Amino acid sequence: MATTRSTGVGPTTRPVAVPDDVDNPTISKAAGWVALPPHIRWTGRTNYNLSDRRDRISAYEQVLTEGTADDVRYFIDVDQLVDLWDELVLSPHVRAVWDVWLRRRGRLA
Repeated sequence: MATTRSTGVGPTTRPVAVPDDVDNPTISKAAGWVALPPHIRWTGRTNYNLSDRRDRISAYEQVLTEGTADDVRYFIDVDQLVDLWDELVLSPHVRAVWDVWLRRRGRLA
């Protein structure tokens, strides 16, 4: 599993979980209504409908930013991630790490 950590302090020093097997088709993925765990979404709204594009965008942004490798494996469908990629609001360090992974896998041109 790839996890990156920047040097220094602040939000960019948080590790970004990018499990190598997140695109493994045998891994069960979340669908429909989900509740994000407290370590991802600790205040406010926690339930999201992954069938709704806007909800899926919100959930994916949070999981990619705050989630563990297991969270990413469960909540992130890579095909959906690619479809949403240009609409996701991610911090530059999270976007950069995932951009590299997606390009290496031939998912982004």
